[in-house]
Amino acid sequence: MHTPAVVSVLGEDRVGIVAAVATALAEAQANIEDIRQTIIGGIFSMTMLVTVSEDAVPFDELQRRLARTAEDLGVQITLQREDVFRYMHRI
Repeated sequence: MHTPAVVSVLGEDRVGIVAAVATALAEAQANIEDIRQTIIGGIFSMTMLVTVSEDAVPFDELQRRLARTAEDLGVQITLQREDVFRYMHRI
């Protein structure tokens, strides 16, 4: 089963954030469909549209893996199913 999802990353800018998040996703066989990032006043912000292969790694397990990555990097990482994300951010 392939689940579209949104990954959001926010925190102090530092070397290796993109690499660490991309590695965690690749190890879970999640595909990065689109990515946007910016740095404003030393604050790093990134949003990724990904496809999670739940046959390889269940969604909740990927959330736990990304939480460990976030802790290692000292940033916030949120993984939400795309439909939930869109519903929560509708006007």
